[in-house]
Amino acid sequence: MMLKDPSTKYRPFEAVDLADRQWPSQRITHPPVWCSVDMRDGNQALIDPMDLERKRRFFDLLVKTGFKQIEVGFPSASQIDFDYVRELIEDDAIPDDVTIQVLTQARPHLIERTFEALEGVKRAIVHVYNATDPVFRRVVFGVDKSQCIQIARDATAQIKDMMAARPQTDWTFQYSPELFTSTELDFAVEIVETVSEVYQPTLAKPMIVNLPATVEIATPNHYADQIEWFCRHVARRDSLVVSVHPHNDRGTGVAAAELAMMAGADRVEGTLFGNGERTGNVDIVTLAMNMYTQGVHPQLDFSNITPLMREVEHCNQLPVHPRHPYVGDLVFTAFAGSHQDAIKKGMAERREHPESRWGVPYLPIDPLDVGRSYEAVIRVNSQSGKGGVSYLLEQEYGIELPRRLSIEFSQVVQTVAERTGREITSEMIYRTFEDEYLTSRDPYALINHRLSSDDDSPRVRLDAQIDEQGERRHVTGEGNGPLASFIKALAAHGLDVEIIDYHEHSRGQGADAEAVAYVEVRVEQTPIFGVDIDESITSASMKAVLGALNRHWRTQQAPAPNVTAETLGEA
Repeated sequence: MMLKDPSTKYRPFEAVDLADRQWPSQRITHPPVWCSVDMRDGNQALIDPMDLERKRRFFDLLVKTGFKQIEVGFPSASQIDFDYVRELIEDDAIPDDVTIQVLTQARPHLIERTFEALEGVKRAIVHVYNATDPVFRRVVFGVDKSQCIQIARDATAQIKDMMAARPQTDWTFQYSPELFTSTELDFAVEIVETVSEVYQPTLAKPMIVNLPATVEIATPNHYADQIEWFCRHVARRDSLVVSVHPHNDRGTGVAAAELAMMAGADRVEGTLFGNGERTGNVDIVTLAMNMYTQGVHPQLDFSNITPLMREVEHCNQLPVHPRHPYVGDLVFTAFAGSHQDAIKKGMAERREHPESRWGVPYLPIDPLDVGRSYEAVIRVNSQSGKGGVSYLLEQEYGIELPRRLSIEFSQVVQTVAERTGREITSEMIYRTFEDEYLTSRDPYALINHRLSSDDDSPRVRLDAQIDEQGERRHVTGEGNGPLASFIKALAAHGLDVEIIDYHEHSRGQGADAEAVAYVEVRVEQTPIFGVDIDESITSASMKAVLGALNRHWRTQQAPAPNVTAETLGEA
């Protein structure tokens, strides 16, 4: 049960004394050094850890994506990881521009086993860590500060010696004060400086200092303060690559990484889509694509993001959430009517000015940039409005509804959505449109027509035959154009129709082009729309008028049908 006063059980984090912090005024102008830890930190968090086949597939995927540093495992702790590292080396599967990284605890026999796994590698990062925060020192390991420092010092010395004994490999050393964010800052600096003193990094051969938010315990700005404070106070800063490894316990791992980079971090460790212990590691995809939307290329290629996501799902045996930023199945989808209307207008402007900066409402990135299409940007349910319906008809069927017709038809679709209780697909929308406007030939249908005019007169004479409830009727009329002549002919037959508005356009190209006509008419003081499609614009406009008459007649005869998913072919 939640406590009435949680302060009796939990203590808030202590603010960093950094009154002149500089990071808030910084901007991210270039990508960090990326290191994927999917196959180590991510793998250890899986219900079913990856076997060798899935690990190899994941490694190849990371290389293809553009990662130059990849943590491939914990070979001293797992035989599968050991065998996998050996396989990569012996199969010569590591590209020349890629450095693998392995993790080890600061224990002599584990360090030795780590170097056994790396025998013959061209280049590698050996990453050693020990826990430094006061709770772990006291409760887990029973050591004081000096003993904690000695553990790090001894491990560094051993690793340095073992690297020196294998000069054929291009080695990089990495040290992590585990649980950095809950470690006293002055002690974190002290232990890193001790390690640095032993290893002796240089500007030409720096060492990596990884400052993990092993457990996220505070707001992202606090992490940034810690990184900036550390960077200001640590010795040999120019010989250190400051790396961050945020976790996501408070749900702000991406923000923490971004602010940490603004505070001076050079490198980021994380996983694709944020897999990892508990609530996961920082999500490199989101972090990288956030940069991309600000005009900074992350130097990772997510141009075909859906197949990448499916491959990661296979390797991890975990699904990616449909709302996951930039990649989820629904992230480029709008159901809300006002959103759909804004997107529709934005996309129309984009078509007119394709070279302009991206600025489509509700879409922070062009879906095409990550290999997605516009087809699923707008989807329709009971919360949708005219914008979504119109967009789908235009994009997939070439139907460009006039505004008032868009309002009218959206109400029809709204009724269908509420009756079916489910999403309405574009196919269902078009079938509804056909049923509402295109298929009715009762009681009136056009059989044929003939137009004629005198050479010296702008007026047009029409002779037409229409089907009226199974009876063939001949009607004639004369007017300033084919449609006006048809209206006159209907009036002479006792059908009074007034044209309120008219739109037309073509769809398709060349020999397959068709004409689409939309008419808004007034029948018995009631405005109503008719639509038709024909190879001839004249025929389409006449059929649209009769379609409006049929719709008016239908509304007078019977209530709306009981539409279900099954009647729309979506059982």
